[in-house]
This record gives sequence, structure tokens and C-alpha cells, in this order.
Amino acid sequence: MGTICVELAVLDDPRLLDALASLDQQTRRPDQVLIAGSPASPPALFAEAERRFPGLPIRVERIPGRAVDAREGSLESIDSATTAFLDTDEVAPPEWLERLVTPIEQGRADFTGGPTRPRRPPHGPIEQYVALLEQSIYDDLVGKSVTYLPLQNTAWRTAALRALHFDPTIPGAEDYDLEIRAVHSGLHGLYVPDAWVYHDKSDETNLFRWASRRYRLYHVPMAMSLLKNGELGARLREQRRPVQHPLRYLDALMKPPALLSAMVRERRRRVRTATPVPAGISAR
Repeated sequence: MGTICVELAVLDDPRLLDALASLDQQTRRPDQVLIAGSPASPPALFAEAERRFPGLPIRVERIPGRAVDAREGSLESIDSATTAFLDTDEVAPPEWLERLVTPIEQGRADFTGGPTRPRRPPHGPIEQYVALLEQSIYDDLVGKSVTYLPLQNTAWRTAALRALHFDPTIPGAEDYDLEIRAVHSGLHGLYVPDAWVYHDKSDETNLFRWASRRYRLYHVPMAMSLLKNGELGARLREQRRPVQHPLRYLDALMKPPALLSAMVRERRRRVRTATPVPAGISAR
């Protein structure tokens, strides 16, 4: 068996301690737990994590920016054969890591992913809609295409991650972009239904704030990813059962303006990436 790193990207979320507690109970112990934290994260949170879980091989790395920047910035410092991702708002049952990494170690997959389950019964319309939406992803989409696997419950051959990299220009859909490029490059992804985690989606109750975040952090970057990878036509043709909840109509109304915004942003992104690099500056 190879070595495993579990990475958690953290800004300022005390639920990190619950996630670490679940890692401390895994039947397959991680060889490294990398906490990729923003410099704005309180040092006391990380100190408490190291104090409370002395049996976990925790390493804290401070990386400026968002979660995508933390994941990208940590790639070169990971020396484990396999890298798994868990979010701070998730709790994993004891068999999670073993179930997730076994297909990779057996050579049956280059990356794997599992589903999420609500950590508690949904309260209010937003939580109810999010729970139904996530369930529909696993019921209707992931079985047809592993590119729909949310990053926060996936495992990868670390060498594959280093070859692909994360694209920080589309934060919020970097997982979809990564998985599309992985499949296009010939890597094999595998959905592992038994490798599930509990997901806590109880952090938003204001409808306007939720809709604003969903538009900015999901719909626009998702459309950018589709345009970047030539997948817009396939996405429009796919068959998916509508989620039976009133908020699906609001969700649908946000998609056309998000696509227009994404077209403008993707055009700008292509111009920037096509700009010649001045002499003396190395392009990545």
C-alpha cells in the first residue's frame, strides 16, 4: 500500500475539529493530514487541532488566497502517492478513506469520489433544496460522468494532480474543470458509492445571500468551465430529472445571465493566457 495525504483547505471554520476527529477514527490511517490554511485563519484553531489530535500526522501550511489557491499552492509539497480531499464542513465514517483509495492502489482508477449525505435533517427551504440537489447529482449525473464528482470527497494519484494542476481563474468550479481535463487526458475516474461523508449545509438561511453566492460561486464559474473545455453543448443536451422544490425555478433564472457573464470572463481569460510572456519572466 502507498502513502496517503488527506488535505483540508481552511479559512476560519471551527468545524475543522470535527473533520479531524473523523480522520482520527479511520480504519486506514492517513500518512499525512495537510491543513492548507489562509494566513487570515486564527493560529489558535490550528494549535487546538494539533493539541487535540496528537495521533494525527498534522502539517499546517499557510497559503494566501482562496481554497483553490491553497490546493494549487500545496501540490508541490505533497510527497504521498495518493491525495484525498475532505472539506471542513464534512465528517467521514471510519471506512471512508480505505474505501476511497483502494481502487487507486489496486490500479483500477486514477481518481475516485464518493457521495455526501446531510449531517442532520435539513431545516428550512434552502437546506432542503441543497440536499435534494446534491442527491440528484449522485442519482442522475455521477453514474453517467465522473466529472460531476465534488472535489471535497475525492482521492487522486498525486502525480496526476501535479500534471493537471488546479485552475485558479475559475474558483468554485475548479473541481469540474479538473475532472473534465482528467477525463480528456485519458485518466480513469471511478465513483465509489460506499465512500460517503456527512456534509453540513446549515451555514446559510438568508435567501438573497444564498442566491447571490450561488450565482457568483457556482453558476458563473461552472459556465466558464463548460466554455473553457468545450462542454457547453453536451451539458445542454443531458437528460436530468428536475429537483422537486420551488427554489429550482430561481436557480434556473440565474443560469442565462450567468452564461452571458461567463462568456465575457472566459473571453478575457483567454486573452490573458494568450498574452506573450515578457523576456525574463518564466511562464508556468
